[in-house]
Amino acid sequence: MASPQTILLAIGIAALTAHVPACADSYPDRPIRFIVPFPPGGNTDVLARILAKGLTEAWQQQVVIDNRPGAGGTIGVALTAKASPDGYTIVMGSFGSVLLAKSLYKNLPYDSMRDLDPVVLVTEPPGVMVCSPTFKARTPRELIELARTAPAQFNYASAGNGAWNHLFGELFKEQAKVKMAHVPYKGTVPALNDIMGGRVEWMFSPFPPAMPQIRGNRLRALGVTSLKRSDVLPEVPTISEAGLPGYEAESWFAVLAPRNSPRDAIKKMNQQLNRIMQSAEVQGLLAADGARAIGGTPEQLAASMKAGIQKWKKVVDALDLQPE
Repeated sequence: MASPQTILLAIGIAALTAHVPACADSYPDRPIRFIVPFPPGGNTDVLARILAKGLTEAWQQQVVIDNRPGAGGTIGVALTAKASPDGYTIVMGSFGSVLLAKSLYKNLPYDSMRDLDPVVLVTEPPGVMVCSPTFKARTPRELIELARTAPAQFNYASAGNGAWNHLFGELFKEQAKVKMAHVPYKGTVPALNDIMGGRVEWMFSPFPPAMPQIRGNRLRALGVTSLKRSDVLPEVPTISEAGLPGYEAESWFAVLAPRNSPRDAIKKMNQQLNRIMQSAEVQGLLAADGARAIGGTPEQLAASMKAGIQKWKKVVDALDLQPE
């Protein structure tokens, strides 16, 4: 007959193992919720759906997209941060909702580094500096020289206060030591329309809405914001090589999970997503955005998050931004 001590030990082990997450071999054994903090149909949503499709096919378990837009993506990320850390909730984090959020929103209900587990870095899309074909500057260097000659007489547009292209513009101003007024719009398209109309001098644009106008000679591309030239516009230099050495500004998308999610689940998801991101479907979608799949380990994503938060906090703090 077992001793009382042996019985108690067995009970204790059973109680502990009842709460141990499923091992890597059995994960996932039920559907996964993939929160997308943006409306259906946008590039972020389309990318997430491709990744979800790849995971579903690999694991024979449904990965369900849950669109939760609002507040610059922070609503969806907040839901993820509060979700059960069981490996069955993930989110597509973005530049604004992860790297900027803590600096931008005073009452943010989560801390990106404290409340989220990194899974994999998906992509870092650059922007393209564009102006009207009739604008005097033909390079970033010429734009800087014009701004220094006539301080505060040049404006740049963005998709709104606190938008990524607003921050990219402020970083450009700070590094170039020039003064230019910021003109916020309600989105990229109306801003580009005013650029083409000559009502505002320039802006940083995402690639998709700018490319048809660049190809049609209705916009001039002055430079790209990454340190490497874009395969979409290989003839256009980087801003760093064409006027402002060291300038680098890229957007950011990554898959994240609630803090303390099972390590085996994170590892398995990381491995599958790295594989999926090498597919022609994902590569083609990202190429249209002037971007490429990055991938890597959760640890590399954590380092990217930390560096990005620190970099952009300095810009946000200097502006005293009030998000729209």
